[in-house]
Order: sequence, then structure tokens, then C-alpha cells
Amino acid sequence: MNAFDLSRLRPRLPSPLEPVEDERFARRGLTLLLKREDLIHPDLPGNKWRKLALNLEAAAGRPVLTFGGAYSNHLRATAAAGRLLGFPTVGVVRGDELAGRPLNPSLARCAADGMRLEFVDRATYRAKNDPAVLAALLDRAHAGAYVVPEGGSNALAARGCAELGRELAGAADAVAVACGTGGTLAGLAAGLAPGQRALGFPVLRGDFLGGEVRALQEAAFGGPRGDWSLDGRFHDGGYARVSPALEAFTRDFEERHELAIERLYVAKMLHGLVTLAEEGAFPPGTRIAAVVTGAPDGVQPSVSSR
Repeated sequence: MNAFDLSRLRPRLPSPLEPVEDERFARRGLTLLLKREDLIHPDLPGNKWRKLALNLEAAAGRPVLTFGGAYSNHLRATAAAGRLLGFPTVGVVRGDELAGRPLNPSLARCAADGMRLEFVDRATYRAKNDPAVLAALLDRAHAGAYVVPEGGSNALAARGCAELGRELAGAADAVAVACGTGGTLAGLAAGLAPGQRALGFPVLRGDFLGGEVRALQEAAFGGPRGDWSLDGRFHDGGYARVSPALEAFTRDFEERHELAIERLYVAKMLHGLVTLAEEGAFPPGTRIAAVVTGAPDGVQPSVSSR
């Protein structure tokens, strides 16, 4: 069987869609549903599976070179895919100061899965899309390596994430997802049916993401697709930042629904949804699907009991 045949990993597709009882929504006549992408596969959960599937088909078993920060879920998913499917992986990591330090748990997991880690200074990392910089990185990588961009977001990733939207056709009026590099939102919106809309909650500061989503849709589908919007109020100070207020909100949500919540993406999206509901942003009768893109580190995802 070819290395890029992901079917042998037996993904749970379509991912489950779970209704949850939450009075903050119910008292406004709203229905909250959780789209449990975290249950697709224990090593390639959520949008990581969606983004990588078509890219790994394109790589066809060749080595894969990709990019990420010191705590990148994308690097971990790519390394796991390499281990499970038997192809070499190289992770270009932002921050050459990390090279002489003990690996953090995230990077240690990548290394244990066989990923070769290459630490570069931040200026080089920012220039990673420059042809000369990329050529130099490829020269040091495996011959013939296939390049997947930071966060896994490219045209193939957006097309893979369109299947998420198609799975939700007719099941929800609005679909919310946390956004890092924009690939999941670009594909999700494209896959939704007319009358459905996608809400993106950026986890990074800055107003760049709208342009990224538009560019990804142009590359993947030839132009704009679907009804989507961004609400940039809930990044909580930027990537990998979790304030005491967000931590308190997340713990409360976990207690209400007996479900462990990932902090850097999922918690910010859920906080945004609860705030929008309290602001009256959704008319009564709206069915809202929240995409759970991953579980906290070290937690085996389980079905919500409430």
C-alpha cells in the first residue's frame, strides 16, 4: 500500500456532531452543536487531518519539509503522519536560540516520531517563502522533499477542509472555527451550502487574516467562495497567550460539559461564540456548530456527556 494512502489509518469520518445543552445559548433560543474534529484520529486530529490529507497524496511518499514554531501542532501532526505512513519529515523551527536547549514536550514528540528538526533564526524564518531561502533549506533536507507551508495552509489544504463544510450541510446555520493561518476557514466556507455562514476567530493579533483567506480561496477554488467573516476580538493577546479570564471561562465550560478544552484555539473560539450569543448576534432559532479542532496535550478526547 502506498505511503500516502491515509485510509489505512482508519480516520473517523465524518466526524461526530454533538448537541450540547448550554443555557447561555438556550435562553436565547439558540442551539449549540460541537463538531468533534478532535475525534478523527488520535495523532492527526481535526483540521490537521483535513489540511494534510491532500498534501500527503501530492507528496506520494516523498520526504515532507514544513515549518512551525516551538509549540506547533502542525509540526507534530506532520511528524506523526511520517511515522505512521513511513516517509521522512523535516521541521524548520522558528528560533535558532532553541537549538542548544533541551527540547520542549512538543518538539520532543516531533523528534520521537522521526522528524529532523532544523532551527533557523527569526529573520530566515520570516523569509522562508523567498525562493533563495527555500532552496537553501531544501539543499539541507532530503532530496526531492515536498514542501508544506506553515500551518499546513495552501490550496490543497483548503480543498481538504471543504469536506468539513460539506459534512455540515443542512446541520447548522452558522459554523464557528478558530483561525491561525486561515486554511480551515477558507475551505470550510467553500464547502458550506447556500444560507450557511462561517465565523472565524483569529488566535493571532493583526488584520492580515482576511487577505490570507481570500488568497487561499483564489488559489484553491479560483475565487471567493461562501459566506464568511472574522471577529478579531478574542485572540487574548496573541498566539499561545491565555489570560486568567480565558482560563476561568474555559474551566467553567469544561465543568458544564465534562469535556476537556484545548486553550490556544478552541477556548478562544468558544469564548467568542458565548460573547456573540450574549450580544444578540444570532436570531432565535439559529443552530450554531462550533468546530473542535483539537484536544489539550496529553488528553485523550472523549464524547461529551452533556
